[in-house]
Amino acid sequence: MIRVYVICEGQTEETFVRDVLAPILAHRQIFLTARGINTSKGHKGGALTYERVKRFVINSLKEDQNTVITTFFDLYALDNHFPDFQQSYKFTDIYQKVALLEQAFKADIAENNPSFIERFFPYIQPYEFEGLLFSAIEKLTELEADWKKTTADLQAIRNNAQTPEHINDGFDSKPSARLKQHLRNPKYDKVLHGVMAIENIGIDKLLNECPHFAEWYRQLNQLNQFNQ
Repeated sequence: MIRVYVICEGQTEETFVRDVLAPILAHRQIFLTARGINTSKGHKGGALTYERVKRFVINSLKEDQNTVITTFFDLYALDNHFPDFQQSYKFTDIYQKVALLEQAFKADIAENNPSFIERFFPYIQPYEFEGLLFSAIEKLTELEADWKKTTADLQAIRNNAQTPEHINDGFDSKPSARLKQHLRNPKYDKVLHGVMAIENIGIDKLLNECPHFAEWYRQLNQLNQFNQ
């Protein structure tokens, strides 16, 4: 049995881990628990400084030496104090960019205690959680009756990107902004609709469409080798 804490950026990611990923991996004796980071008294998620993140990760690693720690953060609006943040701009390839950030993040945590390196593997989603929803537009737009008329426009956005993870991080062109522009009656609500859409799309479609997410999922599935 493997216990995994997934340190999440916000409520939607926590719900996704709890309701979608955890039940799947539990069948492999890999038990996921989503954890949010307090940003202020009584509030979690959003505006996470690297200092706060690092402290939370290290405390979680110290809390239980038999627990593996991972993360679920968006690349969009990531705090620029994350290790090698400025260096990441030299890459135009999104996967090279997030790989550098994840590796630097892991190394910085392990610098505190070399034993942490075996129990910590960060995940940074390019560019946002909402990018995953572009994996199957028709499954997203069927959630609400009035959304169906937006299917062609959203599909065109998906078709213009190499993968859903390539839909970029401009203020008006990031995945969440695209959804809010098109899904208006009712308005797209990340907490309400995000996980509903993922459940409708299905994990297999996410894995086929989103290579970086698929690699993280593969790492999670391989954790049952941790105790072998």
